[in-house]
Amino acid sequence: MLLLIIFFPLLGALCTGLGSKFIGSKGASIITTFVMFINILLCVSLFQSVLIDGNLFLKKLGTWMSSGTFYVEWAFQCDKLTLSMLFVVNIISALVHLYSTEYMAYDPHLPRFMSYLSLFTFFMLVLVTGDNLIIMFLGWEGVGLCSYLLISFWFTRIQANKAAIKALVVNRISDFAFTLGIIAVFIIFQTVDFASIFGLAPAFIDQNIVFLGFNINVLTLICVLLFIGAMGKSAQIGLHTWLPDAMEGPTPVSALIHAATMVTAGVFLVIKCSPLFEYVPTILAFVTLVGALTAFFSATTGLVQSDIKKVIAYSTCSQLGYMFFICGLSGYHFSLLHLINHAFFKALLFLSAGAIIHAMSNEQDMRRFGGLIKLLPFTYIMLFIGSLSLMGFPFLTGYYSKDLILEFAFTRYTLTGTMAFWLGLLTAMCTSFYSIRVLYLTFLSVPNGFKSVISKVHEAPIRMASVLIILSIGSIFLGFFF
Repeated sequence: MLLLIIFFPLLGALCTGLGSKFIGSKGASIITTFVMFINILLCVSLFQSVLIDGNLFLKKLGTWMSSGTFYVEWAFQCDKLTLSMLFVVNIISALVHLYSTEYMAYDPHLPRFMSYLSLFTFFMLVLVTGDNLIIMFLGWEGVGLCSYLLISFWFTRIQANKAAIKALVVNRISDFAFTLGIIAVFIIFQTVDFASIFGLAPAFIDQNIVFLGFNINVLTLICVLLFIGAMGKSAQIGLHTWLPDAMEGPTPVSALIHAATMVTAGVFLVIKCSPLFEYVPTILAFVTLVGALTAFFSATTGLVQSDIKKVIAYSTCSQLGYMFFICGLSGYHFSLLHLINHAFFKALLFLSAGAIIHAMSNEQDMRRFGGLIKLLPFTYIMLFIGSLSLMGFPFLTGYYSKDLILEFAFTRYTLTGTMAFWLGLLTAMCTSFYSIRVLYLTFLSVPNGFKSVISKVHEAPIRMASVLIILSIGSIFLGFFF
């Protein structure tokens, strides 16, 4: 069952990519979307066994590399953390596939786009299910490659090419650190298997190693390198510059990459390796500092953006900051809860923005919107729900996790906890301001668009609208159930 969940998207990507001449755009849309919805049903079948009964699934397909003591298996596992991520990735990806069949319907290269989406999903599933660091790194690099292909999908646009190259180069910096981290893990533990690493970690608490001429504690070195790898993928301060520019890709790409999947890979890595991070309090303090600063910096930057997708992109950086700083305070379960909740309301925000851009003839500047509440009442309601959930409005999905994070930070009674709490509180205020600003400039202000554009404004077609409704239900009720 687990292998089917992982490899079904790859099958869909290959069928669509290699057989596009025979199946056409309609066939590509049907195959890839159908495969993703089947994946959701397969995840549901694992729900009872893994989440309720607490069982662990481990599938080994054979040896990949064997050289001396270096031994890597094709091994995939499914535990509670993994299944939570599988649900998020598959549900958001399936909805983005369905949305894309309408949003990109008039693009002549739709089969290629759907193939990239499915390939991206496959690599993300490999990343979250890998039983060792090498398999995880395979998925890690795979999503980086697919993000490049998707951001530069409209490769005739020079800005799209620049944005894709920037995303690739910035991620290479952090990926180099991640690679060094994997090498350090193998040198010290003589294995890359997660279970073995976590079991051996206590024996190396006081051991040092020489790195770049400095005598450093081995666990400190490993955690620093792994966290720098996570910083790049999850767009933390200093390595965040690629994320806003990645908005040059089609809107469904923004929803998939920047809502539920690629940018949360860094958070997933920190949660997965929490048994290592817990032995190094100084690195946990560093994680808290970076996360809190990223949350505040990104929120203040979002206040002054005029591109509707860039405002939401900086909002994503900000919410990822929340997830990291609560990891630094050892609240990993709160981080995972916010990751799941954030996936739904952020996907709703991006796809609602996509519906506005679709209606406004690909215009993204909010200063040229205005007065759309009478023309797009349904889209206004969807964006309003997503914005309220993002703000943490009481009893919506975002409220439960964001309130828990701030409360937990406040009750730590440490310098880093107090600092994170106040920066998180200021970030929440900024989030409310720019969310209301987006709603006002887009729907409530005086119309500023061209008459030729305003006259053609239309509501989202049925497939796009149905996806928005499903995400809005998740953005309202999901937090309460979790």
